[in-house]
Amino acid sequence: MVSSAPVVIYPPDEDGGRRIRADGTILGLAYSARDIAALLQQAGLQGWDEMDVVRSQMIEWRGGGPEVWTH
Repeated sequence: MVSSAPVVIYPPDEDGGRRIRADGTILGLAYSARDIAALLQQAGLQGWDEMDVVRSQMIEWRGGGPEVWTH
């Protein structure tokens, strides 16, 4: 389950995927904000959607914000 620790979205890899980490656990690889929302829902943040991902203060974006999916 995700706690108040930030969710980290890493820079895009060579294929455009971004690694997602919450509470020190890698949740998976995402290719869109929708993918991030689905991974966070699986981690316990039920009801999250793409807009929650884009606006949330608990997400730390590295290597560009939610609009960046390629190198």
